[in-house]
Amino acid sequence: MSLTWNEECSPMRQTLEDGTEVVRTCAWSPPGCHAVGCGIRLFVKDGELVKVEGDPEHPLTRGRLCPRCLALKEYVYHPDRLIYPMKRDRTKRGQNAWERCTWDEATELIVKKTAEIKETWGAESIIVYSGTGREAVRYAFALTSQAIGSPNHCYAQSGWSCMGPRQTAMTMLLGSAYLEYDYGGGLPKTWDDSAFVLPEYVLLWGKEPLKSNPDGLWGHALIELMKRGTKLLVVDPRRNWLTTRSDQHLQIRPNTDGALALALLHIVITEGLVDEEFVEKWCYGYEELKGRVQQYTPAWAAEKCGIAEDEIWALGRKLGYNKDGRPWGLCIGVATDQNPNGCQLVQSLVSLAAITGYLDVPGGTVVGVPMQFDMNSDSPLPADLVNKCIGWKEYPILPVLLNTTHPDLTLEALETGKPYPIKMAWFDSTNLLSPTCSAQPKRWHDALRRMEFVVAKEAFMTPTVMALADVVLPISTWAEHDGVVMTNQGCQMGIVGALNKAIEVGECKSDLEAFIHFGKALNPNFKWETAQQYLDHDMEGVGVTWDDLSEKVVYTNDIGGYHKHERGLIRGDGEVGFGTATGRVELWSLGYQNLGEDPLPYYEDTRLVAQRPELAGEYPLTLTTGARYFASFHSEHRQIPSLRQLTPDPLVEIHPDTAATLGIKDGDEVVIENPWGSIKQIARVIPTVRPDLVSAAHGWWFPEKDAEEPSLFGVWEANVNQLIPHKEIGKMGFGAPYKCLPCKVYKA
Repeated sequence: MSLTWNEECSPMRQTLEDGTEVVRTCAWSPPGCHAVGCGIRLFVKDGELVKVEGDPEHPLTRGRLCPRCLALKEYVYHPDRLIYPMKRDRTKRGQNAWERCTWDEATELIVKKTAEIKETWGAESIIVYSGTGREAVRYAFALTSQAIGSPNHCYAQSGWSCMGPRQTAMTMLLGSAYLEYDYGGGLPKTWDDSAFVLPEYVLLWGKEPLKSNPDGLWGHALIELMKRGTKLLVVDPRRNWLTTRSDQHLQIRPNTDGALALALLHIVITEGLVDEEFVEKWCYGYEELKGRVQQYTPAWAAEKCGIAEDEIWALGRKLGYNKDGRPWGLCIGVATDQNPNGCQLVQSLVSLAAITGYLDVPGGTVVGVPMQFDMNSDSPLPADLVNKCIGWKEYPILPVLLNTTHPDLTLEALETGKPYPIKMAWFDSTNLLSPTCSAQPKRWHDALRRMEFVVAKEAFMTPTVMALADVVLPISTWAEHDGVVMTNQGCQMGIVGALNKAIEVGECKSDLEAFIHFGKALNPNFKWETAQQYLDHDMEGVGVTWDDLSEKVVYTNDIGGYHKHERGLIRGDGEVGFGTATGRVELWSLGYQNLGEDPLPYYEDTRLVAQRPELAGEYPLTLTTGARYFASFHSEHRQIPSLRQLTPDPLVEIHPDTAATLGIKDGDEVVIENPWGSIKQIARVIPTVRPDLVSAAHGWWFPEKDAEEPSLFGVWEANVNQLIPHKEIGKMGFGAPYKCLPCKVYKA
């Protein structure tokens, strides 16, 4: 790892002539975004935030911000924001019957209830839920094990359909952390650095990075490469701004991605477009992979995917190895996870990057290193308690990689009391009932209402808090606390940034401060005294002090440069090679084989795809969900006026030809219905989707509507996750069909 910073950067804190204090910092969450760490300048007058600007000295974002950061002042001082602890009688769940209390009162109640439940039902009867991409995720694992003492930490999205399947395939093939396309993010001059090689292509698969900045990737880095000549190759059922500027866009049927990826391997292998030297030296199982992909021809894939065969041939040839050409980089997104065949899809794509020789080379696909933030370390729990984690027996991949419960089996445990009763829940900055990270949310609602005690940590009153919580604790924004943000938790090229406290609002605590507070209150052997001590510990892994990071604000982080497998920077033993049993890229995965899974990639229709002919009569359309918007981060920001103005309603995109057949006009309220439920959204008639597809918005609730049960801010009205079936997942427990559901649409 090599950290660098701008030696001529401005001070972290400076005062203008009128007394305004300018604080340089980085953003994370809340308000929400992934761990990108965009550069910010906060202007504070008399202790109040008066203006937000981008920081032009940030090495990646260079002064540019999205609307969510620019709306920070509205968020911080919103009249509905939670800024004090509150409690409510358990019998009044679902009612707006909250009473303000002190942190001491809330803490005393939480400590008392936690002790009672652990004494009666065991520590395993307590479960902590966390959301996606937020700063809480950094500390929620530690909160679960080190403070509360439970083995059960849950990300509630069916099939663990966010990053879990991707990371599984990457680990099984490479034994490394997350892969990402190379944009020079960790180099001193980033994409203008002399060590950087501009990719010929970036293969963008199921990802819309400009709106989501997913998984710590700053999306607009892609624009910087495009300005310099990189061409995009996009696989996505929808058209968007990037696809209209791509060299090639394959608008496939949802959840048939695996067929296309195997056909690309077929082309590259059968046409000899492989880097033979890399394959010979660094790949294991190439001949077996070569034999497997012979059956997956472009003609077969074209029929599966609903695209032209010549488009597949053209894409495969562009991705083939060319000793005189520039490399290409792989950029994959959540659509690869939200697919029961997703692990095999990513296995195929990583294999494609490997055999073409563009793995961990400048301008190719950067191989990750172990996380500098070890979120699962220092667990004080005995092995017999850890092994009670829900779902580990049924899905043995979970303890290998994710150290969490299995979400679908967690819901079943709540409903049945098996393998043991769950009696207490802690919602750690996650709005589980809104359509973000659950399937069949009414089942979750009904099951969680039976909890003996529920704690929530939030910035606003949400449907989840209103329906379920007995105590709600106010959380600070990134402008109100000190913290650390790293690209992809430090395992990928990018930045190490400081969150520098600039203001204070109410009695809010950060996720880290809350973890320290309850660790000391709940665990007599808890080892952390202050947030500062914990931050100093975190910085030991990157070789700087917290105070130094705070003052410099942001460092670039190259995680060890390129060709790490040749220099012993991937394996834990320091030997050359990849972190696998063979030390090579395991195209034939021994890890999968040991888990009873096919060691080679394969394609199989998901059950819902296979059933399309019999469902087509009543449900002729395919529903895809989860498209991103600039104005919101999943279910967050719905009450912020300037952002709500950008996207005032939940929209379902319908092709003009389809809309005309159904008698639907742009702006009509429509019903979306399938075998699992029905909801209402507003029609957006637009030719960006396939005629056989509709794309529905997710994350919607309505803060302006009645807060109490049964409305819960109108959370059920447009809640697309009611249309997602429970446990329709892959063999290893991963991947649910959020992107591929049968449906019909008609005017409300």
